[in-house]
Amino acid sequence: MATPFVPPDFSVPAELTFGAVRLTPLGPEHNAADYAAWTSSIDHIRGTPGFPDGTWPRPMTPAENLHDLERHANDFVLRQGFTYTVLEPSGDVVGCVYIYPSDDEHVDAAVLSWVRADRSELDRPLSDAVRAWLHRDWPSTRSTTPSASPNKRAVCYAACGIRSWWARSIARAIWRRPNCRGIPRV
Repeated sequence: MATPFVPPDFSVPAELTFGAVRLTPLGPEHNAADYAAWTSSIDHIRGTPGFPDGTWPRPMTPAENLHDLERHANDFVLRQGFTYTVLEPSGDVVGCVYIYPSDDEHVDAAVLSWVRADRSELDRPLSDAVRAWLHRDWPSTRSTTPSASPNKRAVCYAACGIRSWWARSIARAIWRRPNCRGIPRV
């Protein structure tokens, strides 16, 4: 059986507010505004750390975008990944934050974010707010032995003094175990 991405008893945060914007779970109801946001900012998003390979954003129809949003919403319900839309008080979508399991065996989660090109001043504040939120409100473990928790990687990180599963810099937040197989702490 696969290790759960977050502990079964963890209550996933439904919202984060910082400044005049708020993060709420991304869903199909955001399709039109989400589509308008990212299609107006493809070059800016591709220049954002974490999106350098050019596979996203890619041209798609509003119907394909809706399918993508339904997939993200389903991942949220199944606790397999967590995507939040970044909303202005008017309800306009200005970006997204993705929290998904990492493919790197030494990292629990990869966190990516993007904002519209016309709101690029939010890139850094969004990253800082998400980093603080992950550190403050998301799972951490204090156990020092792998047998004390179903998530052995999180226990390994806690044993090295890392409090939270996630955090890093501007668009990608990752905590790594110090000196784990020669990988420096980031």
